[in-house]
Amino acid sequence: MMGPSHALSGAAVWLAETWALDHFAGYGQSPLAVAVGTAVCAGGALLPDLDLSGRVTRNQGGATVARTFGVFSLFVAEVIEKVSLGIYTATRLRRDPRRENGHRTFTHTLPFAALVGWGTTALCAHVGKWAVVGVVFFTAGLALRGLFEQWAERAGWLIVTLCAAGAAVFTAARLPGDRGYPLLGFAVAVGCLVHLLGDMLTKNGVPILWPVPVGRRMWRMVGVPNSVAVRVGGTGEVIVLRTLFTAVAFAAVVALYAPNFLHRLDPALWADG
Repeated sequence: MMGPSHALSGAAVWLAETWALDHFAGYGQSPLAVAVGTAVCAGGALLPDLDLSGRVTRNQGGATVARTFGVFSLFVAEVIEKVSLGIYTATRLRRDPRRENGHRTFTHTLPFAALVGWGTTALCAHVGKWAVVGVVFFTAGLALRGLFEQWAERAGWLIVTLCAAGAAVFTAARLPGDRGYPLLGFAVAVGCLVHLLGDMLTKNGVPILWPVPVGRRMWRMVGVPNSVAVRVGGTGEVIVLRTLFTAVAFAAVVALYAPNFLHRLDPALWADG
């Protein structure tokens, strides 16, 4: 799927999950925590595509996520793409085809999602508040690039970077003292997982079973049958899926906050009467 669809699906899943935790487990979160978690999950849902690099020196090409911070993120994408290709080449079996790039390889696996989730949790637990600020800055930039693709394209990477920095500073000013912040790592991992599930709806699929060999292949692409696969950038993705994700996100927000709003509003209505 395309970047905006990935980011929107991450936001929708996190909001729905937040409502489920509140409704069924009684685990409520502040509006700031919900907003931060949503941004981190939306940004995390773009993270696997950092294996699609472009032209670093020209600040061109690459996936949506790779262009978020201009040449800086393009360079990071170049490194990740080469590392992913190296992992693919080192672990491929005889039936696995030779590849010249690392797109849809290591970063599109469950071990990668678990690794970045664990790494984020460990970083925030050891460093504390300022690690959280860094995570928010990075993922908020990715989320802005994905959720508001056309605006971000017109505004340019510098404006996106400044907006992400503003979100990080706002968060820093309102964060409580040093805590583990385990939900941030969970949000990143969930975002990556949502990305994998989204790409499994396309014809190319993802190597979600790696490193378990299937038959004589290590990197077998798994996805839905081609007859029902979503065409990248097609009507099924842009109209149907994005509308569904938007509806889920909106419904979750209403379910989270409308009851409290109506509860506060009701006494005021009686008083006016």
